[in-house]
Amino acid sequence: MDVITIGLLVGGLTLLTVGGELLVRGSSQLAALARISPLVIGLTVVSFGTSSPELAVSIQAGLAGKSDIAVGNVVGSNIFNILFILGACAVISPLIVAVQLIRREVPFMIAVSLLLAGLALDGRIGRLDGVLLFGLLIGYIVWSIYASRKEGVEVQAEYEQEFGPTMLPNRSGTKVWFGSIGFIVIGLGLLALGSHWLVEGAVVLARAFGVSDVIIGLTIVAAGTSLPEVVASIIATLKQERDIAIGNAIGSNIFNILGILGIAALVTPNGLTVVPALSTFDIPVMIAVAFAALPIFVSRLSINRWEGLLFLGYYVAYTAYLILAATHHDALPAFSSVMALFVLPITALTLLVLMVNAVRRRDWVASHPSLR
Repeated sequence: MDVITIGLLVGGLTLLTVGGELLVRGSSQLAALARISPLVIGLTVVSFGTSSPELAVSIQAGLAGKSDIAVGNVVGSNIFNILFILGACAVISPLIVAVQLIRREVPFMIAVSLLLAGLALDGRIGRLDGVLLFGLLIGYIVWSIYASRKEGVEVQAEYEQEFGPTMLPNRSGTKVWFGSIGFIVIGLGLLALGSHWLVEGAVVLARAFGVSDVIIGLTIVAAGTSLPEVVASIIATLKQERDIAIGNAIGSNIFNILGILGIAALVTPNGLTVVPALSTFDIPVMIAVAFAALPIFVSRLSINRWEGLLFLGYYVAYTAYLILAATHHDALPAFSSVMALFVLPITALTLLVLMVNAVRRRDWVASHPSLR
């Protein structure tokens, strides 16, 4: 391993750390100044900004005639955002879930995931589909900002009754607007550059150890475009800005479908081609992951450490399946059988129990107002 490779790895990690710190700091200050909740800042400014690598990759792939990469990049990133990012953040510190996420954002994420599956049925996401997706994105941004500023008193009261005062930053600060925006812009720039350096160094290192390009593409490059989201969410969790951490993951998923695929479909002359493998496996996995988030979010309005470990375990299993399938490994049939016959049914039952218990608990609390 030469000096350049070491420099790329160390420099990339350093830039990611500094960039994530600046992004979270600027975002929390901007939320206070604009009188918008940190959750909405995470759902919009942070998530859209950290998704810029996916946007660049998808547009370049679409213009180069490799639209399967563009669509696959979005689908893979959405799976990564829920299973890996939220899982890792929950393991670091259990995440408190805002009521707004359960009532609006998570159902909306599920809806746009189903919409993507419907648009992909004919094997293509055309320009009219792109107009629809991008139009929905504009509407979502306007709706999120308006709903945050006009949020009902009953939602705030319900949240505080369950968990105490909300974790909004002090809105009486006198920070200059340009300073907060500057932190965000510089932080996003450092995240983009840092992720590029880290991926370049990791690819060189992997090839030095004889790892194939297929494995590199499925692991290092696929996760590399999501590094900004990973760092931003983890740093937000460590700084107790958990609304930003969760909002970043959920908002990135929404932006990936509506913004990235919408823009990529608009700028690609013949639209984006959706290969059968994506429609029959990866997109259904993405939808299943989106649905799996809902019962865990509803359960006590939090994501606990064991639930985070469950998410991480599933991402490891998903990645292992991709690698085994790409390399046509002999262990693939046995691995698939274990997942289908044991792991998936047990997890489905666990999620169902969580949902039922959460609904019962909320109904019981609602019937005993003196105990709330």
